[in-house]
Amino acid sequence: MKKPEHRPFKVLTSEYVIQRPWCTIRREKVELPTGAIVPEWFIMEFPDWVNVIAITREGDFVMISQYRHGLGQTHYELVAGVIEEGETAEQSARRELLEEAGYGGGEWRQFMVTSPNPTNHNNFAYTFLATDVERIEEQHTEAGEDIDVHLMSRDEVKELLDNDQIIQCLHSAPLWRYFAQNDKR
Repeated sequence: MKKPEHRPFKVLTSEYVIQRPWCTIRREKVELPTGAIVPEWFIMEFPDWVNVIAITREGDFVMISQYRHGLGQTHYELVAGVIEEGETAEQSARRELLEEAGYGGGEWRQFMVTSPNPTNHNNFAYTFLATDVERIEEQHTEAGEDIDVHLMSRDEVKELLDNDQIIQCLHSAPLWRYFAQNDKR
């Protein structure tokens, strides 16, 4: 399939509004290819992220649950995190699975790349599929994390998706793709 025409905006001015470790926002004045001027376009700068669809040798999915303060809710999710400086996406994914859930080993492959919100985010999310993983050690979360680990069957994960119980779109999209490609009908 042919790629769409690339029509970038022309940046007229750019300045940082805030620069903090977990919140960097840039304000730009841009000119669209149509000639229209948008006086304030905000870009949120983030490092790239990773997600892991982890499946044990027994066929269980390694899922987590944690409170998300932005929504004030707790939901099921994939193991996920930030790609640290000096790490590859796969190294970060392996580290996150070990830290957040205590699982590792198995066979790994990059499964999917998505953009969290290309309108105003500058990063990508890399999803890895890790099969035949096993419990290696106790989880060791960071100070700002309170994570519960859950082993779930294929049917349980599909039921969560069907009932909108995995609301993080960067997690539900790869899971939907996984099931679309691996449906045992």
